[in-house]
Amino acid sequence: MIIDTHTHLYLEEFNTDRSEMIQRARDKSVIKVLLPNIDSSSIDSLLQMSMDYPEFAYPMMGLHPCSVKENYKAELNKIEKMLNENKCFGVGEIGLDMYWDKESIEIQKDAFITQLQWSKSAKLPVSIHSRECTNMAIDIVEQMQDGAITGVFHCFGGSLEEGLRIKSLGMYLGIGGVLTYKNSNLKNILLELGYENLVLETDAPYLSPVPMRGKRNEPSYLDYILESLSQIFSKDKQEMEEILYLNSTRVFPDLV
Repeated sequence: MIIDTHTHLYLEEFNTDRSEMIQRARDKSVIKVLLPNIDSSSIDSLLQMSMDYPEFAYPMMGLHPCSVKENYKAELNKIEKMLNENKCFGVGEIGLDMYWDKESIEIQKDAFITQLQWSKSAKLPVSIHSRECTNMAIDIVEQMQDGAITGVFHCFGGSLEEGLRIKSLGMYLGIGGVLTYKNSNLKNILLELGYENLVLETDAPYLSPVPMRGKRNEPSYLDYILESLSQIFSKDKQEMEEILYLNSTRVFPDLV
């Protein structure tokens, strides 16, 4: 049993074959997926997918850092309303991004802190985006952590030091296609970190693993990530699958 803890299957890239793509995922033991939101424009399609596939797709609600613009407070108000009005399984995708936009970092921080407060109030885990600024995101979580913040640092590809800091916060590392890339040192870092705080994710349609790199990503490709993790930790594939499933249900207990 596999849970994809971060995937955007509601996007238009899947409009022509969504049902077939979901069947391929199920054929590869993917039983549930979590859908992190992007901004107010993605809410309707996200919630529609969760209604169309209620035993498979589970909604999250948040404002992606790349969507934090001058109108971010109005966006936050809309998204908070949706969070309160719908059964959501996490607050996400939230965080910071200094790859696409360094100029908006101060308002990104404000939006991030606001949404971390939502997660604490609602007792929901978070899915944190931290591209090119993982330590900055960790600093903010450390300052706010009182035992009430849980969740995943999505698409982890950072250093051993960053991984250890995340683990010390009681949080998890989302592992996806980056693990399989030739220029990634992630395999060695994970071997040092251990598997106790790892969960699987695709970030589909992005970040397809080798040998599917360059193609649209989808949850069935988690099989390649699972295989890689099994090799890293010298575990039987089924045992590794069970470990990662239990990790996922610890961080997202409402899925059980």
